[in-house]
Amino acid sequence: MSTSLRTYVFLDSLQPQLAAHICTTCRGYFPVPHVASLFVEVAPGMAIHRALDTALKGTHAQPATLVVERAYGLLELHSEDKGEVRQAGQLILDHLGAKETDRLKPKIVSNTIIRGIEPMHAMIIDKIRFGSMIEPGQSLFILETEPAGYVAFAANEAEKAANVRLVDVTPFGAYGRLYMCGSEAEIDAAAAAAVSAISALTGKESSK
Repeated sequence: MSTSLRTYVFLDSLQPQLAAHICTTCRGYFPVPHVASLFVEVAPGMAIHRALDTALKGTHAQPATLVVERAYGLLELHSEDKGEVRQAGQLILDHLGAKETDRLKPKIVSNTIIRGIEPMHAMIIDKIRFGSMIEPGQSLFILETEPAGYVAFAANEAEKAANVRLVDVTPFGAYGRLYMCGSEAEIDAAAAAAVSAISALTGKESSK
């Protein structure tokens, strides 16, 4: 079975909240803020192991996240040396016989802002999140992407652009999901940055 490249995206400076969220949820080597990071997602899921093996044998990049599902596999690699991360990515591309332009072009599946969130709604989200808590009355930004891995890039760019809290991010599965909260103005700025970041990425159109 051939391996397809779904997500391939380089983060030049991993933002503090996203780095902390990765540390909370990953089983690998923890990243610190402002390291370079690479998210790679392939199909089928088990093929991500070969991709990781290739990167580790050729570079000193460290893996934080490795998620293997039946359909898709996701890998995050990071290093203080941007060159190491880019080299790891190139080794993975060479292994797959692919170019960066062979990745799938991301789609925004849903884009929602809830203003002045109600207390009971905030409570439910706080029970299931791995990041910051949302407080009643704040605005909540929810973004879904396909493929899933690109939502990490959206989260990173949103955090760069606005004073917001990262509530949760799930960069694997059928769809990637991002939850951020803050004041109305800051959430508007974060949402605009996230949507712009995703819209600017190029790639092949999905065959769906």
